[in-house]
Amino acid sequence: MRMYKTITTFALLLVLATPTFSQNGDKKNEAQVAPIPADKIPPAPPLSPEDALKTFKVPDDFEVQIVASEPMIQNPVVVKWDRSGRLWVLEMRSYMPNAEGKGEDQPVSQVAILHDTDGDGRMDKKTVFLGNLVMPRAMSFFQNGVLISEPPGLYFYPILPGDKPGKRVVVDPDYAPSAAPKEGKMNVEHAENGLIRAIDNWFYNAKATTKYRYTEGEWKKAPTYFKGQWGISQDNYGRLAFNSNSDHFRMEPIRSEYLLRNPFYRSATYSMQPLPNQTVWPARINPGVNRGYRKGVLRPDGRLARFTGASGVEIYRGAHFPPEFIGDAFVPEPTGNFVRRDDVNDQNGKLSAVNPYGKNETEFLTSTDEIFRPVNAHVGPDGALYLVDMYHGIIQHRHFLTSYLRSQAESRGLEKVVSLGRIYRVVHKKRPLDKGPDLAKADTATLVKTLSHSSGWYRDTAQEILIDKAPASAIRPLKELVLNGKSHLARLHALWTLSGVGYVDSEILTKVLAKEKHGKVLAAAIRLSEPVLKTWEQEDALNAILKHAGRKNADVKVQLALTLSGVESERAVQALVNLARDNPSNKSIRDGVISGMPGREGKFIAALLADKRFKQHKDLEKLLGDLARCVIIQGRRDPVNDLLTLIGSDSTANWQKTALIVGMTPQKIKSTKGLPPVRQKKVRLSEEPKAFAALKKIKSKSVKNALRKLDEVLIWPGKPGVEPEPPVRKLTDQENIRFVMGKQLYGTTCGNCHQAHGFGMPGMAPPLADSEWVAGSDERLIRIVLQGVGGPITVLGQKYNMDMPGHGTFSDDQVASVLTYIRREWDHPFDPVSPAKVAKVRKATAGRADGWTAEQLLKIK
Repeated sequence: MRMYKTITTFALLLVLATPTFSQNGDKKNEAQVAPIPADKIPPAPPLSPEDALKTFKVPDDFEVQIVASEPMIQNPVVVKWDRSGRLWVLEMRSYMPNAEGKGEDQPVSQVAILHDTDGDGRMDKKTVFLGNLVMPRAMSFFQNGVLISEPPGLYFYPILPGDKPGKRVVVDPDYAPSAAPKEGKMNVEHAENGLIRAIDNWFYNAKATTKYRYTEGEWKKAPTYFKGQWGISQDNYGRLAFNSNSDHFRMEPIRSEYLLRNPFYRSATYSMQPLPNQTVWPARINPGVNRGYRKGVLRPDGRLARFTGASGVEIYRGAHFPPEFIGDAFVPEPTGNFVRRDDVNDQNGKLSAVNPYGKNETEFLTSTDEIFRPVNAHVGPDGALYLVDMYHGIIQHRHFLTSYLRSQAESRGLEKVVSLGRIYRVVHKKRPLDKGPDLAKADTATLVKTLSHSSGWYRDTAQEILIDKAPASAIRPLKELVLNGKSHLARLHALWTLSGVGYVDSEILTKVLAKEKHGKVLAAAIRLSEPVLKTWEQEDALNAILKHAGRKNADVKVQLALTLSGVESERAVQALVNLARDNPSNKSIRDGVISGMPGREGKFIAALLADKRFKQHKDLEKLLGDLARCVIIQGRRDPVNDLLTLIGSDSTANWQKTALIVGMTPQKIKSTKGLPPVRQKKVRLSEEPKAFAALKKIKSKSVKNALRKLDEVLIWPGKPGVEPEPPVRKLTDQENIRFVMGKQLYGTTCGNCHQAHGFGMPGMAPPLADSEWVAGSDERLIRIVLQGVGGPITVLGQKYNMDMPGHGTFSDDQVASVLTYIRREWDHPFDPVSPAKVAKVRKATAGRADGWTAEQLLKIK
């Protein structure tokens, strides 16, 4: 005991009293006392790949094999396979070359191709495709080349004969700006990565709020919900999987972009935790974790207690492992030196998981080697599970390294273990490896046939090639496969492939909707019908979709909620009423319904209350409350007035009144990563709400409290303490005509980005409703419309870095009309804009081709 106290006291003094040991990750006034005596910690010498193999333990039917190791590779972080099935590796060679991280900005990293010339599974030749890189972090194949991220940018390199890189093409200069060493930014752990091409033909990323797609000859970028930290994967149905260091496994039950449609609603269910329990079972003690000195990080025996470094999750989609592994998640933990398997179950759309080895207090793969650093997992074309082992002494980046961890590393010489790295594969001893054609050389018929392959890698790759090449000869066999394929996965891939080449039309969708039985394929067909629902063929498409309104399948019901909520049709609204009423506890249905009707929530509330079968249920109370909250957050006079009138109606039941008024109560809503904060403005009514008198009769503490809080944001003429509202000039007849024309023009040219509700789109367009720019100088607004504006620009406290093109082809009357509309819509009281004013500004700025900056515009009064 005396020895333990002496050692820990010395460790404490070493950590806290030595100035040179102060690290970026240290917290002020936090004591970093080493919890494990030094004599209890085994040494950690670097092992040869062959000796490292002996430290692994996996289930009996599996074995670990060496695929590649140093000196062939160093600091590998990602592997991918090209269309011929060749293994490519991205090496982050300059990562933490020492405890200070000095030298990370050196151009020594590379992307290389590894070759197995004798077919024994171990790579014996290397071709460097692209060298002299600075901390690259993502790659993915596209068309005849490869996408590579070298921060801050994302670039495309054609693959020329001899595996030489062609001329670099910039896809996005700001793909990962926070990890750009050339610009003095090195937040390696918290920047975009992953770059997976999902089944819906978009490229998604971890640690990102944007997605990418190449269409109509150019790269397009669109907003999405924030996803994870390092690594991203998908299951057989395109549901994305990701994680963060201490939250090891999440999945999106639905495409999260749906939930961006309503800026007044913040959903809590855009991702699920199939296994919320973060307990782990390493095979060795783990003193070398960054916060190991904190209570609860380590068990009393020194082993890691919970995930703290979860990385690169992969969903198993091969055929080499037994069938029960399909859909399971594999999660590397480099600080705990193990790989988790989560056994994932999908029960009617609800995802859950267990650690099948947890009852024996172990994991799928464990190692007693402290330097085993699995940072990514990938399933290869052969169906084996490939593990990317950085095999690096200090895995924690300097931005977050603590003095405790540095002391731990240096006490065992880990800071000297650099420039190594391994790739392993886990194979099943009794099952053959997956095989398939060389897809780079395959003809169209073979590619279409491969969409029926048992391996997800082959199906994905065949789909990608068909979309990239878009051969006309593929359309007929793809349609045949969609309708008559034996495998539902083949039908699903064929449907998304047709979508990717632009051949999903109302004819094929009607046939699929009439014939398809599998819920997940049917849900995809409903989703792909959405563009048709916006055309003259809307009624036919709606008829085909509504035939499935009574389906019990959860996937179909959720997709119906997501799709129909975006359709302004009485039949669609009634179907949504039925869905919400009959599935009160399904959060995804509730999210789907609310997310698609921004600005229409009040009308939907009225439709719900008009339904005689709408009975009291705690989750229906929540639905009403969420809808009412959207109305009050939007803060528009007429919708708020209409809702209060409905609440005060004698026909509205007391439980409904209570749910609605409590829902309208102003609340502080938690900010969501990548989204602007939800603001609560004061709502100016024409008179005191008559509903207040009826509500005050309800003897409920929650109602009384809600009324008191609601009263704080509602103002009306004559209310004590309310300043009289300045009179708003009425529009002349000519200005009213311009307002109407401006509304039409806004809908066709501005609404796609700024949206009909005026609150914009995250990452794409700032809000116009309540914007200080709309309220300000009309000369600024005229310049923005004529010549455009480039970011960064701050709107309502949120910074937007985007470019809006000018509309100089608009006539003076058109510019005046659209600006008059946005200065009077959404309860705006601002003066209209005249064509004469537009003509004056146009003349003053004649010859200007560039867009304006915010700084330039703010100088204009």
